Amino acid sequence: MSFVGLAIFSAAISAETLSFNCIRVERDMTEEYVLKVASPTEGSKSTKGKVYFDERDLDQVSSGGLQEIKNVSITRDKISFLTDTSFPPEEFDGVRYGVGTVVSVTTINRVTGELKKIETIKGGILASTMGEGTKSYTEKCSAIKGN
Repeated sequence: MSFVGLAIFSAAISAETLSFNCIRVERDMTEEYVLKVASPTEGSKSTKGKVYFDERDLDQVSSGGLQEIKNVSITRDKISFLTDTSFPPEEFDGVRYGVGTVVSVTTINRVTGELKKIETIKGGILASTMGEGTKSYTEKCSAIKGN
C-alpha cells in the first residue's frame, strides 16, 4: 500500500476528538468547564465514543450508580451524545429515596457553539430535589484551537 493510501486508510478509521470551553449559567451561578468529545473508531465493535468533563471520563461505575455514554456522533455541523445514568436506592438526612434514572441527549451546534441538553429524570433523590420529568438547558461553548 502506498503512503497516500495508508494515510487515507488511517484517517478513515481514526476517532475524531473535539474540545470546547463551555459556560453554564444557572440563576446566580456561573460554571466554566472543558468538554471533550471523541467519536467512536470506525469499524471497531469494541471502541465506542467517549466524553470528558474537565478531564473526567463520564463513563462511571461505582456504588453510587452507573453512568454510560452512548451514541456519540460527530458531523460537520453537529456533535451529539446520549448519557444513560442510574442510581441505586439511597438514604439522605433520614429520608429514603428509591431507584433513579436520568437519560440525557446533548447536542452542540458547531457553527453557533450552542450546547443543548434535554434530560428526563425519573425517581430517586434527583426527582425529589429537581422534579421528575423532562427538562432542557442551553449553554454556550467555543471550540478550543487545534480541533
